[in-house]
Amino acid sequence: MTKKERATFVINTLNELYPEIPIPLDHKDPYTLLIAVLLSAQCTDVRVNQITPILFAKADNPYDMIKMSIEEIQDIIRPCGLSPMKSKGIHGLSHILIDKYNGEVPQSFEALESLPAVGHKTASVVMSQAFGVPAFPVDTHIHRLMYRWNLTSGKNVTETEKDAKSIFPESTWNDLHLQIIWYGREYSPARGWSLDKDIITKTIGRKSVLKEYEIKNAPK
Repeated sequence: MTKKERATFVINTLNELYPEIPIPLDHKDPYTLLIAVLLSAQCTDVRVNQITPILFAKADNPYDMIKMSIEEIQDIIRPCGLSPMKSKGIHGLSHILIDKYNGEVPQSFEALESLPAVGHKTASVVMSQAFGVPAFPVDTHIHRLMYRWNLTSGKNVTETEKDAKSIFPESTWNDLHLQIIWYGREYSPARGWSLDKDIITKTIGRKSVLKEYEIKNAPK
């Protein structure tokens, strides 16, 4: 298969598996999505979805968030990890949203990435899921699968994002990045991976990855 044919196979398979695509992080508007994505850095979505209802019961908008102290925010979000940095980021960006953007989340990559604790991936998720702007946020699942599927050299997430955007049509990006995440969790995890269940890697996988799997799982 050519790279284009592999990309088409990925799109078609994922559309069959995930015609309806659940959004991983619970939220009700761009602000609550921004906070949830920020909290998800080095933390599972399941854990974030357990913590955000507690935080949002106290503050689900920047005006209420800045009434809380950084310490109060930190106490609530501690189970998500990196709580000193994240709590300062949440408090700081809430102030900026009020001072510069009338309490609204800005709709540009540049403005989002200038906010404290907001990197390119977080900005991409917000632009894609809150505002419907084509973006291809790359998380660990996407990074792993794009490499397994021989669609990127997998040197770093920046390269993987660039490759994904050049391979897949822009109209597919917003659905596809979520479909790949769900597929990665369900069929192609980093640990406890069964190639028999992973139809995409089994069909188009990188030869060295398939060989390594074969050696690792050969009968002793």
